[in-house]
Amino acid sequence: MLALNRRGHYGLLFLDGHMDFYDKETNINGEAASSELALVTGRGPALLTRYDGRCPLVRDEDVVAFGFRDEKEAQSYGSPLLPEKMKPIGLEEVRRMGVAAAAREALECASGQGTREFWVHFDADVLDDAIMPAVDYRLPGGLTWVETEHVLSLALAHPGAVGMEITIFNPKLDTDGKVLSAFLDMLTSAFRNK
Repeated sequence: MLALNRRGHYGLLFLDGHMDFYDKETNINGEAASSELALVTGRGPALLTRYDGRCPLVRDEDVVAFGFRDEKEAQSYGSPLLPEKMKPIGLEEVRRMGVAAAAREALECASGQGTREFWVHFDADVLDDAIMPAVDYRLPGGLTWVETEHVLSLALAHPGAVGMEITIFNPKLDTDGKVLSAFLDMLTSAFRNK
């Protein structure tokens, strides 16, 4: 986001099983990985939020948090909820709307209704825990392979998409390689369908 911020105004499609919006008081593990959405939107110590005098790296209103399912857990730790200007489309909302409609709404927001480009953050833990055990912080539920492929296909095909990061796939937790194989098949299909 720093590189994009240097170039101008960009959106963020944040596909993650967790909101990752913990502050220093509620981040019980002390991990930046539990706070990356907070940090990239300028919340936290200057060492982690201010780069070349730039803060935030992305504005709240340019962020869509998609597929998260940890609201109750975050509230139990006292973590702040997502700010009002940020677009939340949690797993329950995805189920209510249907994945296609939810993905279209997310892309419309992340791209500023087509007026700007956006980055895709894709954390493997957005996938259903029953099919994706190779992540560091497991939580029941999540998107299916087909749903995730659909969202990624739409995002990658969007003219505003400038790139994607893939995070928190832990190969040590995939002893026979079957999860990685299914994960790569899904990603390959998403790129092929873009």
